[in-house]
Amino acid sequence: MSLLAPSRAETSAHGTHLARRRAITAGWIVVAITVFGSAAYIDFAPATLLDGFDATAGLIERMLPPRLDDPGRIGVLALETLLMAVLGTVLAAIVSVPLAFTAARNTTPHPVLYRASRAIITFCRAMPDLLFAVLFVRALGIGVLPGVLALALHSIGMLGKLFADAIEQTDAGPREAVRSTGAGYFREMINAVLPQVVPSWAANFVYRIDINLRTSVVLGFVGAGGIGFALQDALRGLVYPRALGIVCVILVIIAAMEVVAVLLRRALLTPSTNAPGRERISRVAFSGTVVGASLLALITLRIDPLDLVTWIGPSLEVFTRLVPPDFTAVGPDLVDAVLQTLAIGAVATAVGAVLSLPFGILAASNLSPHPTVYAAARSVILVVRAIPELILAVVFVAAIGLGPVAGACALAVGSVGFLGKLVADAAEEIDTGPLDAVRAVGGGWWKTLFAAVIPQMVPSVVGSTLYLLDVNIRTSTVLGVVGAGGVGFLLFEAVRTLNFEFAGAIVLIVFAVVYAIERVSGWIRSKVV
Repeated sequence: MSLLAPSRAETSAHGTHLARRRAITAGWIVVAITVFGSAAYIDFAPATLLDGFDATAGLIERMLPPRLDDPGRIGVLALETLLMAVLGTVLAAIVSVPLAFTAARNTTPHPVLYRASRAIITFCRAMPDLLFAVLFVRALGIGVLPGVLALALHSIGMLGKLFADAIEQTDAGPREAVRSTGAGYFREMINAVLPQVVPSWAANFVYRIDINLRTSVVLGFVGAGGIGFALQDALRGLVYPRALGIVCVILVIIAAMEVVAVLLRRALLTPSTNAPGRERISRVAFSGTVVGASLLALITLRIDPLDLVTWIGPSLEVFTRLVPPDFTAVGPDLVDAVLQTLAIGAVATAVGAVLSLPFGILAASNLSPHPTVYAAARSVILVVRAIPELILAVVFVAAIGLGPVAGACALAVGSVGFLGKLVADAAEEIDTGPLDAVRAVGGGWWKTLFAAVIPQMVPSVVGSTLYLLDVNIRTSTVLGVVGAGGVGFLLFEAVRTLNFEFAGAIVLIVFAVVYAIERVSGWIRSKVV
């Protein structure tokens, strides 16, 4: 055999490399076909965007200057919104802790319990929080309790999964040591597992409060309490300056909460070598704050603790009316609405990814060409993240009219806040070696960006974009409540007209679509990232 001939291993490696490149190329072709096909399906075109930009600019001009006609009432509603988020998250955490132990492979007492717990977590995560709120309002009446319960149920989907994942990642050594002393299951969990997962659980809990604060803002749109009711009232009355004033209050609250969340996560997760007791003090102070905030929420929101138990009966009466689902009314309108939902999510994710990449790169401290540019990019990302997508949908519906284009625009803008931050974080975590090598040969900022930065960021950005697609399709299922297209309009209209059997059919279809998208996205992430 010739010494110059490639070895069998080299040939195999070359073939694998070619197969991977072909798979990636085929993947990009599928993505392009999907995005352009989705854009065509909902009539999302550049000309529409330009018209929408002019109309949106005109709407914003009519909103200026912002004003608050009743600061006292708005302040009370803002506090109500914050306390709803805290109490909903606390209730979810209380349920998620035992659920996590039965949903973790290494601690579940029985396979049947494992599957049942995972099914509950998946259901809570797949169902839109706004739908929970609508059903609870129907069962319990208008007020803050339906909002708190909706936040709690939906949060179980996230906290239960993250809590269980943390348990599955624990070291088995401490458990074996405790088991060797003859301790039972509960002592083993408390003494060996719980100390390992508490820091992670606390960080996830704080992050969920941040998410729930954004969500609780829009629950008022369906009568579930909070400042969203005042915002909807101002928008419905076309009092745009008052609406912008309320939006500014919301921005301040969410931005302040984000700063508090960052400080709390840093205090809870950063080990202190100089003061070993500081971590214990921080955790005790954190626990005391949570308990105090929960009691304050019960008092301020005027929720009887018994209401946290007695809601089950009336709510089950409404929820069970969704069963059996009536699929006889499923026709072209529902099929079109589901396809609109998928198209809105796909288009919004694609446009959001294109917009997020430059903002994320400029918001990375190690890549931004100037501190002023860095501060501006970070500010844009923070402001956009602070505005819930449903509020953006209301603005675009008012500017460019009803339909899926308004929903796609709202989700695309919202994606800049979500994905822009992830892109910036990914850019700040790249290896600096390739950057230094390009700069050493005289490469400028652009050369460094394309030669050394983007190749390192591709896996992380692809994974984050797939996760964003999952999130956007979930969110697009509820945009119909404000006329922004998708299946949400039919769903909320069915509940409003008491056609619960048809609503049950829509709920099952939404659940199946969201669950399928979640599984497909997870599979793609496992293959690409």
